Amino acid sequence: MYDLSVLGTGHTPSRSESTYWNGEIPWIGIRDASKHHGSTISDTSQHVTPEGLANSAARLLPAGTVCLSRTASVGYVVQMARDMATSQDFVTWTCNEGLDPRFLMYALLAEGDDIRRFGKGSTHTTIYFPEVKAFHICLPPIKEQRRIVVKLDSLFERTRRAREELSQIPRLIEQYKKAILEAAFRGDLTEDWRRQNLGSTLSRPTSELPSDWTLCKLQDISDIQSGLALGKKRKEGEALTVVPYLRVANVQRGHLNLKEVKKVFATESEIKRLLLKKGDVLMNEGGDRDKLGRGWIWGEEVSPCIHQNHVFRVRLKIAGFPPKFLSYYANEFGQDYFFSEGKQTTNLASISKSKLSSLPVPIPSAQEAEEIVKKIEKALTWLGIVERKCQQAIHHLDHLDQANLAKAFRGELVPQDPNDEPASVLLERIRAARAEQPKPTRKRRGTSTKAGAAA
Repeated sequence: MYDLSVLGTGHTPSRSESTYWNGEIPWIGIRDASKHHGSTISDTSQHVTPEGLANSAARLLPAGTVCLSRTASVGYVVQMARDMATSQDFVTWTCNEGLDPRFLMYALLAEGDDIRRFGKGSTHTTIYFPEVKAFHICLPPIKEQRRIVVKLDSLFERTRRAREELSQIPRLIEQYKKAILEAAFRGDLTEDWRRQNLGSTLSRPTSELPSDWTLCKLQDISDIQSGLALGKKRKEGEALTVVPYLRVANVQRGHLNLKEVKKVFATESEIKRLLLKKGDVLMNEGGDRDKLGRGWIWGEEVSPCIHQNHVFRVRLKIAGFPPKFLSYYANEFGQDYFFSEGKQTTNLASISKSKLSSLPVPIPSAQEAEEIVKKIEKALTWLGIVERKCQQAIHHLDHLDQANLAKAFRGELVPQDPNDEPASVLLERIRAARAEQPKPTRKRRGTSTKAGAAA
């Protein structure tokens, strides 16, 4: 692309010179390019001073210059909205009248991840300047370039708006999920069920529980057991058995992560006391503050298995009562209680067995609790489908962008106009104009100042 642009790169002024930084000149780094990939960049996170430019190999490049990250993270493409400088991690093209800069940006975007094939190095890929200088571009007439740019701008704006709308869906899903759970544990979700199955006709304030529900402490409806302290001192000769145990990392909010279940030495009496049974509700004792009380149901995925002291085991005493009802409630509404009742140290938060035992839990009949769990899981299944569809739609938008780029550079996106001046004619005129320009004179080495050498 030598005939169409001026090739350049950037530099990083010395960090040790405070007068080189925090100026008014935007300086593009990798994070800026990542944030604005595929678009125009008007400001940056770091700025340099004229003195910083003068005393480094960095250059002030004109608005419209196209930048490609060529090392560290290869493949980010941006176009400057105003005069800027860049780090040495970029290669830059300042286009002449034969090449529309946005056309060039789109051409580089059309390469996608394939642009990495020009790089060298397995762990730290870099595109070196000999490869950059060998870049070629299929050049349509300048008017067709501009028609392509207008069309792509329009199509990319549509997909951008679609992504923006889709990005709202996870937040809406969380709001809907919270509303479903609030309705479930107020009794609103099963109000029709109570009317049909219990003959309930009583109206009630929305702030009160149904009359046949009870607000209990957790200790009134369950046995709560803390776990085994790791590194516990043993009596000499005490018989020990290796047994799997659950850690905080295994007990997530709404699911168990059993990819790595570690083992521990325990006595026969400890194993008997701490042995997990199907249907046990697991709740974390501490860690980060958001881990307080989070948990799920044990399904005997590993047998035998016990739990460490940072994981509580809650075993319900109500016959036929679904443990998922308690776990859903604790995960969603117990968290506020754990936040207020838990202890906070410098790095860790924890909740005691006594505080956990006092957790207030609304209790309906076992039959209604089963119905509530069914309705919750039906809603969560639907929300999961919506979330997956959202991710698929975002993925399809990425493919749509690449498909439009591919069409553009196959000459299929906009119609050709036989009246357009051929690109070859324009190139010849550019070459002729360059040939008529006087060649710059070289300065002898050692005669320039530091600032002059960088200018």
